[in-house]
Amino acid sequence: MLIIFNPTAGRRRRRRLEQALAALCDRGLAAAVAETRHPGHATALARDAAGRGLRLVVAAGGDGTIAEVAAGLAGTAAGLGVLPLGTANVLAWELGLPAAPAAAARVLAEGVPTLLRPGLARFGDGGQRLFVQMLGAGFDAAVVARLDLGLKRRLGRGAYVLQGMRELGRYRFPRFTAVLDGVAEEVASAIVSKGRLYAGRHLLAPAARPGEAGFQVALFRRGGPWSAGLYGATLPLDLLPRMPGVVLRQAMAVRLEPLPGGAVVPVQADGDPVGTLPVEVTDAPGPILVLLPRR
Repeated sequence: MLIIFNPTAGRRRRRRLEQALAALCDRGLAAAVAETRHPGHATALARDAAGRGLRLVVAAGGDGTIAEVAAGLAGTAAGLGVLPLGTANVLAWELGLPAAPAAAARVLAEGVPTLLRPGLARFGDGGQRLFVQMLGAGFDAAVVARLDLGLKRRLGRGAYVLQGMRELGRYRFPRFTAVLDGVAEEVASAIVSKGRLYAGRHLLAPAARPGEAGFQVALFRRGGPWSAGLYGATLPLDLLPRMPGVVLRQAMAVRLEPLPGGAVVPVQADGDPVGTLPVEVTDAPGPILVLLPRR
């Protein structure tokens, strides 16, 4: 197996990686480690590993690293393993993967392969991005785009809270159009979700299932700092799906587009800034096998 690791993630994450490697060694399993050097490198490393016939490629990092590795494995026979070393680890929580390095290594050794159906975002400039958990447009994407990565390494999820408070005072909340299976609605923000959870273990899309086709989409009809602050405050209480102005819709195809003459609206996918509207979202062409714990 090949483990793909981002060396800029910090010393603590490298120590956790070393603990996982030791646990694999104790089980008689050998694993090579490839370190990424730039954005997109994990995708290239994963694609090369699958092309060489490796049956398991492991993403050692957060949701962004997992998405990059998954993009490299799409359309191949190689399976995806996960060592959750990120800040939020939303997909790991979604799939019930253990956070402890030794327990995560056990899943790599004994896990059950299960289908994961990622989403695929296609942008107006011709670029595209595969995502495994969610894609957001609007306020949350502005927070991600302006997040200080050094602060993120020091404060973890607290950095998102601090950046969110900063954005409340300067983000202009431009409205845009969300078209879900051909039905259009004007909104202030939208989150297209493959899974139930958002920003950690917080419930956002109760009907979403990462192994099934389609999405549950959270549409935020209300904009402005007051509404955004209220939504952020209710997220840890798992009340966000029931808040006034929040509507949940099922969709197989989603298009998010700016209003004519409207302001630029940022987009994030799995916690990484990935571009601006317009964007079209569908399921990726094929599923990926991911290792899950035995029940």
